[in-house]
Amino acid sequence: MSADRVQASEISKMLAAQAEQLARELLPGGVKQGPEWRCGSVAGEAGENGGSLAFRLSGAKVGVWSDFSTGEGGDALDLVAACLTGNDMKAAYRWAHRWLGLGDLGAVQERRAQIIAKESQASSGESEEDGRRRARGMWLGAQADIGGTPVEAYLTARGIDLRMLGHATRAIRFAPEHYCRETNSKLPAMLAAICDLDGAHIATHQTWLAKDDQGVWRKAPLRNAKKIRGRFGGGSIRLRKGSSGKGLKDAPADEMVVIGEGIETCLSVALACPELRILAAASLGNMASVQLPEQVRRVLLLADKDEKPEAKRGLRRAIETHLAAGREVRTARSPKGKDFNDALN
Repeated sequence: MSADRVQASEISKMLAAQAEQLARELLPGGVKQGPEWRCGSVAGEAGENGGSLAFRLSGAKVGVWSDFSTGEGGDALDLVAACLTGNDMKAAYRWAHRWLGLGDLGAVQERRAQIIAKESQASSGESEEDGRRRARGMWLGAQADIGGTPVEAYLTARGIDLRMLGHATRAIRFAPEHYCRETNSKLPAMLAAICDLDGAHIATHQTWLAKDDQGVWRKAPLRNAKKIRGRFGGGSIRLRKGSSGKGLKDAPADEMVVIGEGIETCLSVALACPELRILAAASLGNMASVQLPEQVRRVLLLADKDEKPEAKRGLRRAIETHLAAGREVRTARSPKGKDFNDALN
């Protein structure tokens, strides 16, 4: 093992020594269950029955994490990369160095971080690309026109009539027979594309659907009716381009960009304010990480009415991150119910 890799290992061990504090910072929606911190994904949202991602807080495997839904996992430094830097190990190394109170990196340490990044990408890049390819393939294989499908019926039942926007968002598709691991069967599903700043499809958001007792299309009665395939940190679901009609990377400098958590909440706001550019982060934890072009200086964060400490920490982290990037940050809360979809209904 090279000296550079040992240094990365030492950083990871130092992170593991503060595992619970690190978990609360990176995975704000999670909960402590015995020797583990559990949450829905690397975006840090709460999960059903704790969630599929487990991060060890104590014992022989302290600092080790794995997501049983996606197959991802690694040590504490890998978790930083997955949660905050889109798996950029150099950036994760720098963040961890500062977080541990070791200061900013000097020239020698910067070079070490570059070497670590190259080694990490060489060893894990193929599997990550395979994950992206599968996520992209499931979305491309779905039906682009959602008119008359269970997806349209589901959204309509949530009070969301996409015809009022003039056209359905191209980010959402319908899969009539989408495999669900929980039931080991194929169910109808709403799929949404999660893209990075360059527009590359990096992950796919999945919502399985089923009819209720009254024959209305709802989320399927599963432990986890929503899951994400692929590493999506920093990505977003592009639901509305706003009045400019331009792509995200070319967004006008004076434009207000709206970032919300869920698809339904964001579409509800789009109906009320179709002139705004609206992005769904797919989770509260990812609202801080959504990639925006340098010229965007104004952000509006859609905040759920959630008084849980982890929810407040997640929102605060999003606000502080965008402020640190030099942006004007505002927040908006629903006048009724928990979120804007509740208000719409």
